[in-house]
Amino acid sequence: MYYIAFHKYANQGFYKNEFLGLTFPNEQIGGPSIISGDEILRNVWQVEMGYSKWVDVAIIFGMVILYRFMFLGIIKTVEKVKPMIRSFMARSSKNPTHAEDPDS
Repeated sequence: MYYIAFHKYANQGFYKNEFLGLTFPNEQIGGPSIISGDEILRNVWQVEMGYSKWVDVAIIFGMVILYRFMFLGIIKTVEKVKPMIRSFMARSSKNPTHAEDPDS
């Protein structure tokens, strides 16, 4: 589920865009006086840094295209199957089965 979640790539791309290349004052006692945005991404937000934010954007666009094709396929399948179901239902209503009358 982790790799197919849409929000994973959106959040990681957003965090990379906002924090990479910046430095912040460190308020933790005993640490360095300045902390980089890269360290915040790795340690605080636990963002995967093996690829750039543009890969995240490309994955999101790929998901959008994939989901649109899936939706198109579902719609086309329903368009083909619906008449078959209707004809089957019409055929079964034309040939009703009658139970024999137990009195005769």
